[in-house]
Amino acid sequence: MLLEALSSAILGLTLAWAAARRLPHRLPDRALVLPTGVAGALFGAFLMSTALDAGNLLTILLGAVIVSVASLSLLLRPAGRLRRRSATA
Repeated sequence: MLLEALSSAILGLTLAWAAARRLPHRLPDRALVLPTGVAGALFGAFLMSTALDAGNLLTILLGAVIVSVASLSLLLRPAGRLRRRSATA
């Protein structure tokens, strides 16, 4: 149980760091991005461990990655300004 939690937290931190490094213009401050990745990974590991009744470590880590990426994607801002066309155009 401790290995699963530690592994998923490290994995979530790594994913969040990579996202913050690759997309700094589309994400908020790192002080928000890094804990979001860790929390998402821990929640994903908990969810998979509960659903699979402490199954395989790889499936639990897969669930941690999926939920961490999903929670990080909620922080993304649009790439450019939204262009609105006028009604007469």
